[in-house]
Amino acid sequence: MIGGFSLDSRLIIGTGKYATPELMRASLDAAGSRVVTVAVRRERLFNENGQSLLGLLDTSRYTILPNTAGCFAAEDAVRVARLGRDLLTQVGNPGAEWVKLEVLGDKKTLLPDPAGTLDACRTLVREGFRVLCYSSDDPIAALRLKETGATSVMPAGSPIGSGQGILNRNNILLCLELLKQGDPTYPVIVDAGVGAASDVSLAMELGADGVLLNTAVAHAKDPVRMAHAMRHATLAGRMSYLAGRIPRKLYASASSPWDGAISHIPGE
Repeated sequence: MIGGFSLDSRLIIGTGKYATPELMRASLDAAGSRVVTVAVRRERLFNENGQSLLGLLDTSRYTILPNTAGCFAAEDAVRVARLGRDLLTQVGNPGAEWVKLEVLGDKKTLLPDPAGTLDACRTLVREGFRVLCYSSDDPIAALRLKETGATSVMPAGSPIGSGQGILNRNNILLCLELLKQGDPTYPVIVDAGVGAASDVSLAMELGADGVLLNTAVAHAKDPVRMAHAMRHATLAGRMSYLAGRIPRKLYASASSPWDGAISHIPGE
């Protein structure tokens, strides 16, 4: 459950960076996602070929999550969020009241600007948006965003598009612990840095409620096959988390008991 929506997939996938629109659509289908992110641009969602992204997507099938990618100031992010709401309202998509908020600190790392993100989140919450907020893996920064009214906080596993996976699993665990205090159903989604299916599985095994990714599929050698892998990794990781892993031990523990083991064969 996120912001009043009940989703049957815990994987959210982006629509950017694909070689062709056909490859994008096939990858989205393979991922099994119900929510897809779209970067809202001032050119009203047209790609480099002059095609409208909303025209390329089945807006009756997917809930569109507009994001403020490329914004480096709170004011710009708020403006882009409003534009996304207007565009999706026109096509009747339920994602009109959502926004994936990104306020970036610099172009090299694409890490979030903590102060700018807080300012933008505060404004958008006041305006009735359901804000899914991109954050660093700093547990206190994440907690402040929740306190500001974010519908979901989305700590980064590693920098956007880096493919490094989850660099600090302890920080993700601390984010989960702090954000879910008093409300174990509060949705925490690992966003950014995924490179392979194992990264998705790890995020889910740590207890994340979902994973958001884009580059790991769009830039894979075989995006459609990778999308399938991400879909299954999300399911496997969630099952593993719910099943409960065994404790780590320093020494071995035999699967079969030692009692009754054959130590001597008669006649030898």
